[in-house]
Amino acid sequence: MKRRSVLLAAGAGAALWWLKPGDEGASYDEYFRTLNHELRHNGPHKPCLVLDLDRLDHNLGVVTRSIRAPKHLRVVAKSLPSIPLLDYVQKKAGTGRLMAFHQPFLNLETKAFPTADILIGKPLPAASAQVFYREHRGPFEPARQLQWLLDTPARLRQYLELAQGQNTRMRINIELDVGLRRGGVVAGDTLAEMLHIIEGNAKHLEFSGFMGYDTHVVKVPSLIASRDKLFAHVRDTYKACVEQVKSAHPKLWSDRLTFNAGGSPTYRLHENETFANDIAVGSGLVKPADFDLDTLAEHQPALYIATPVLKSMDGVRVPGVEALSGLAATWNPNLQKTYFIYGGRWMARYESPRGLRENGLYGRSTNQEIANGSAATALAVDDHAFLRPTQSEALMLQFGPLVVLRGGRITDSWPVLPAG
Repeated sequence: MKRRSVLLAAGAGAALWWLKPGDEGASYDEYFRTLNHELRHNGPHKPCLVLDLDRLDHNLGVVTRSIRAPKHLRVVAKSLPSIPLLDYVQKKAGTGRLMAFHQPFLNLETKAFPTADILIGKPLPAASAQVFYREHRGPFEPARQLQWLLDTPARLRQYLELAQGQNTRMRINIELDVGLRRGGVVAGDTLAEMLHIIEGNAKHLEFSGFMGYDTHVVKVPSLIASRDKLFAHVRDTYKACVEQVKSAHPKLWSDRLTFNAGGSPTYRLHENETFANDIAVGSGLVKPADFDLDTLAEHQPALYIATPVLKSMDGVRVPGVEALSGLAATWNPNLQKTYFIYGGRWMARYESPRGLRENGLYGRSTNQEIANGSAATALAVDDHAFLRPTQSEALMLQFGPLVVLRGGRITDSWPVLPAG
């Protein structure tokens, strides 16, 4: 072989070695080792959501230190869809304010929390509001305790007709477009039209305030617009709408008006501003993976999927290419083990043991998802794979009761709201 060929072969070999994947696996850390032991002995032995109350308490402490009087914390119920969980959070945080998004849940929440102040978080069809009134039972007083969020004069007129038909008075909170571009109004003619309709129908409508959701402030890349500039726009838009009420419709003004803003990604930005008095937080209390933001750096993940390992095999098993399994595992140590878990295809990412990953060739499954990892992951059958949800609201409705932890031990089981 010529010297040049030898050098080229050696170079290619070195390049291949340099490209060879490293071992990314590791066994449980102490937190998940303790949790796996507890679940193996006392768990439901099926896919479940585990809620760590110690971490939830930590996050609640961060939130309540940030949202201080004269501002009020409003708990976003859709992000924590469990009556016992909402009850725990409200009592721990010292608030009775909720934000609701779904008519069936709203009826359950008004029954469970008869003294709550509830703000609807999105404009619902008037027919949906009608269903709420038809199904409402109990001491909760909608005319005093419930604010309907509306976004257009047309929808407001529908609600006026509903209020007249119900012979009731409805509190109306107006959605503002503070930059998210998801509907709502700004100061000007459309807002004036809505305020005029409310003022002219005082028997059936009451102006209760504004809501301006501002999550875009931390989601828009800084190359497009700076966070300071975006938040200044939120502030200026909000203040202009408040000033329009005070100057053009003084009869609607009240010290009891709700000026809601924030959300888990942005609540920390409202610590020193003066235009909002009602700050919403929900998902940040359990911190799913989509909420790994610098504004939530002090928060800890408090919610995990835990699911038993059903099968453990050496190598990577892909139908039709079994002959390559040994080569693949030799080349990539992260394919040394194949695990089939109970369930799968969730909105979640593998968290522990470290280095687990989906098998892109085999395909996804809601029945027995396949996960690969290096030998260092060291999972045995009946151990648990832990996944971190990317969000909380819809996913929390998929597993049945929450498995509640305190000090690494199962202490309770909290039902979630019925999906529907």
